[in-house]
Amino acid sequence: MYAAILLVAAIAIEVVSAALLPRTDGFRNLGWSLAVLAGYGASIWLLSVVVERMPVSVAYAIWSGLGTALVAGIGVMFLGEHLTAAKAGFLAMIVVGVVGLNLSGAH
Repeated sequence: MYAAILLVAAIAIEVVSAALLPRTDGFRNLGWSLAVLAGYGASIWLLSVVVERMPVSVAYAIWSGLGTALVAGIGVMFLGEHLTAAKAGFLAMIVVGVVGLNLSGAH
């Protein structure tokens, strides 16, 4: 349970960091750039703690897959990105893959 909580925190921090990337202005805005780098660093550190307690293949699949889907959702809802049927389908496949990996007994 502890690892799952840390993994959720790592995903949340990574998603916020990714969503803030446009604010860095190509890493020319020092304040936002430092915030994004600190967020990514914290997320990776939490992920490193998580993989002490669960297989890296499962932890990374969840971290990257759900992070990707959440960032795409934030892009559509808040950053003016368009959601096409193909994009929605491919994001659904990512989520199905993460769920399938967990249900397959990979951990």
